Amino acid sequence: MATAIQKITLSPSRDIPFNKLTLSQANVRRIKAGISIEELAEDIARRGLLQSLNVRPVLDADGAETGLYEIPAGGRRYRALERLVKQKRLAKTAPVPCVVRDPATPILAEDDSLAENLQRAPLHPLDQFRAFQALRDKGQSEEDIAAAFFTSAHVVKQRLRLAGVSPKLLDRYAEDGMTLEQLMAFTVSADHARQEQVLCRYRHKTCYVEHEIMLSRGRHVLATLG
Repeated sequence: MATAIQKITLSPSRDIPFNKLTLSQANVRRIKAGISIEELAEDIARRGLLQSLNVRPVLDADGAETGLYEIPAGGRRYRALERLVKQKRLAKTAPVPCVVRDPATPILAEDDSLAENLQRAPLHPLDQFRAFQALRDKGQSEEDIAAAFFTSAHVVKQRLRLAGVSPKLLDRYAEDGMTLEQLMAFTVSADHARQEQVLCRYRHKTCYVEHEIMLSRGRHVLATLG
């Protein structure tokens, strides 16, 4: 008899007034990392909140809901919103998108906090280069892109040069066949054919060196056996 597949129920989402939210002691993030709270606040002010907060109802001594919600996952976003409230740029009762956990769930709050931080896949640098290229192709200047992502126009121009390297070299970089420093060396020339020619020579030279190393090791082994 076939085993029935257990259906998954996702936690519901709804808007909760900011003044009904509070930080949870179960949040595992203690050390500052990534962009600052100030920069995150400015980003939220510019584009809005891109990711909901993960919250749980706060219960009283009898296990009844108090109307408040604690945040085990999303503390940096909460602090950024708090900064906007203190600056009077966001109302204290502004609705905040939240995913609300069932208080009866067997999953610990620390578990959710750790999972949100560990399961976040970092963006490959090449994806960033191409995203900057897409923004410029759609009319944004280097200065606009730099301001939106809290970096300098010089860095954006450098990333755009990397995005303009030959697709063959970018594919090699994406497959970890080349380091970022090596890829940057190819931006000296904008000629894709020239870039590919240099890469071909480099690969042949590398293969030749590896071949010579293997022959040397082989000769050493034969001498030892002899």
